[in-house]
Amino acid sequence: MEKSVLCRLNSVSEKYPGKTAFRDTENSLTFGEFNELTRSVGTYLSGIVSPGSPVAVMSGRHVYTPACFLGAVRAGCFYAPMDGDMPVARLNQILGVIKAGVMLVDRAHLETAESLDFDGTIVVTEDIINTPADDELLKSREDGIVCTSPLYVIFTSGSTGVPKGVITSHQSLMTYIDSVGKVLSIDDTDVLGNQSPLDYIAAVRDIYLPLSFGASTFIIPKNEFAVPAQLFDTLNRERITTLCWSVAGVELPAKLGAFDVSKPEYLKKLCFSGSVMPCKYLKLWQENLPDVLYVNQYGPTEATASCTYYVVDEKVDDDTVLPIGKPYDNYRVFLLNEDNTPTEQGKIGEICVSGPILALGYYGNAEYTQKSFVQNPLNPNYRELIYKTGDLGSMDPDGTLRFHGRKDRQIKHLGHRIELGEIEEAAKKIEGVLDCCSLYNKPKEHLYLFYTGSATSKDIVISFRKNMPAFMVPRKLVNLDKLPTLPNGKIDMQTLKSYFK
Repeated sequence: MEKSVLCRLNSVSEKYPGKTAFRDTENSLTFGEFNELTRSVGTYLSGIVSPGSPVAVMSGRHVYTPACFLGAVRAGCFYAPMDGDMPVARLNQILGVIKAGVMLVDRAHLETAESLDFDGTIVVTEDIINTPADDELLKSREDGIVCTSPLYVIFTSGSTGVPKGVITSHQSLMTYIDSVGKVLSIDDTDVLGNQSPLDYIAAVRDIYLPLSFGASTFIIPKNEFAVPAQLFDTLNRERITTLCWSVAGVELPAKLGAFDVSKPEYLKKLCFSGSVMPCKYLKLWQENLPDVLYVNQYGPTEATASCTYYVVDEKVDDDTVLPIGKPYDNYRVFLLNEDNTPTEQGKIGEICVSGPILALGYYGNAEYTQKSFVQNPLNPNYRELIYKTGDLGSMDPDGTLRFHGRKDRQIKHLGHRIELGEIEEAAKKIEGVLDCCSLYNKPKEHLYLFYTGSATSKDIVISFRKNMPAFMVPRKLVNLDKLPTLPNGKIDMQTLKSYFK
């Protein structure tokens, strides 16, 4: 394996200089053009930031955003992507954690960037893309990168109300990309259709599969997912062969009747992840596209996107529950009981992951890193870190893993991992909220907030929309005289669940 993703970018740009790497509705970049763009960005950044530093990147859904990411890497740095559509308060939280000295933004997000609590240097991409590349400088920066150097920091929900920045290395990312590329048989004839926000962990497939295998990625406009006929027309116009989407992304067009109008004629591979797939919608995909390879993926950001996969060979029914499968190459996945003993085959235990794909930790948070990445209790002989996912699973006799939900108060909602404690922390800061408890109605995908106090539902929703991402705004608000409690004084969550409708 190469020591960095830059080795792959150098190689693919030499092999396919005139082939399209990334396209959006307005622009297209060949591998050669993309590579030169990263070199220009990298040269400029090398003049203002030290190697090994974080670079915050706030850029839109277009072909220049991946170039910004890799431009930061060309400078010997790592990137921290931010969604400019998030509330300013959330963006300020991320900047407070990453403490970057440089923020790279496209012109469309410059006004947002200037409104943030950021005292570093703001660099506008459009102003530096023609910077002459300095070969000697770029080589010195690339030579300083090793396979365990950080590549990016992706932010996830944190139970204390502060987002956690998961640090992923070059080695971990390349291990995952090689593994998923093997399962999906990705090659230079494939065209991927990007659905995930480019700041989100799932987007690494759409960015790095092309850079590893010579495939291409088309960045689908966000609004097309609400217009299923238009979405499928786009997939056909762009001759999309491969989709690596969230479960919500796969579910929506089937739910909205897209197959009643047309179907993706060129599609060969569909992998999905982020939450449990409702098979009544997967069934529609299978009925309309029986020859497509369907792959169910599972895994946390801390294990580089996905750690297990299941090829759906069988025809599913409405009530089918898919396994989450077997580990990808170079992933070790096993189950532990509460007392850190091995879980018997067929019994339910906590899913644990180890291998070169583990994250480097949480940025700027050594305490939480040490709590989450721990020594393998089954190995007393040498250092072997594992990540306890907090997810419950069981193992079939053939080694196939099945998912049995969470053991704590972390949930997956609309493909995003959310700590319910963070919802509660945000609510407690609202004037008129005295006490609260957040719960998740999984079957209906409704996020609930139960609270006491004089605040109105409108007050709470306005505050959440101002301070939190849209996917963290509670859908159902229930004002109570007091929260029900158990004899030990803890909140009676089973009683609260009786309010689910």
